[in-house]
Amino acid sequence: MWIVYALLAALFFGMRGVMYQWTSQKNINRNLMLCGVFFVGFVISSIAMWFLDQQWYTWSQVAVGLAMGFGSFAANAALHKGFSVGKASLISVLSGLPPLFVVLMAFLFWNETLTTQQFIGFIVIFIGLYTIRYSSDISFRNLQGAQWGLLAALCFALNDVFGKQSTRLDSDMFATLTLMFGFGSFLFAIGWLKNRRITDRNGNDVAPHWSGAKTFGCGMLIGLTNVAGMMAILSAFAIGTTGLVSAIAAMNILIILLYSRVFLKEVFSRQEILGLVAALAGILILRLSQ
Repeated sequence: MWIVYALLAALFFGMRGVMYQWTSQKNINRNLMLCGVFFVGFVISSIAMWFLDQQWYTWSQVAVGLAMGFGSFAANAALHKGFSVGKASLISVLSGLPPLFVVLMAFLFWNETLTTQQFIGFIVIFIGLYTIRYSSDISFRNLQGAQWGLLAALCFALNDVFGKQSTRLDSDMFATLTLMFGFGSFLFAIGWLKNRRITDRNGNDVAPHWSGAKTFGCGMLIGLTNVAGMMAILSAFAIGTTGLVSAIAAMNILIILLYSRVFLKEVFSRQEILGLVAALAGILILRLSQ
């Protein structure tokens, strides 16, 4: 059942990524929009927490929830920034690398191991991801926004690890999400209050494309996919292996790649196509191992 939750997380996070890319091309305040993303998650989680009579039982649970809030804050900010300055397909692939960090940390912290077939599936997925990654012409002088994609990947990986830790502490899901979204929206609100200017890629001030209310409202709409994705991935972490859940959830990049090809008209090279096929084959291998 965990693989269904992981695939749902991939779907919702893929939808979030598409909307992030679209809004990143508008002259809007990024912090205000992302504050809306997290605020709607905070509202939904708080209501569910109250309705289901969930709560925090230890300070460790509170600390993990706050850590998830900071990690998610940094990851979402980096991802949206990356989409605003880089190629959508490149940023999506690089931001899809959290499993690489997650598996290492899960092994170091919890001694989690994989079966032979699961390990093969995991390797095939990453062969696909790296095939796509190396098909792009990236250099230190021309990062093409790659630094933001990698930063997003690292922060999403930390968020996944903290999410798994919350299930190991038997934390109530909506209590954890309330802390995560609440702290994240607070940090984005501070960022918006400190800097309400809107700048272009060259750092020049530009007129806002949308009003503040429309920007915040759009963020709340995107936030519905974000909170649904978090609910799905925490449910998967509760019953599945950390690295495998993270690997499958990272396949949200397929949705963004499809969007970039169909709507943004980005051309895929032969290497990128081979990488996509390998990634899908890896998922199939993981599925057959269950």
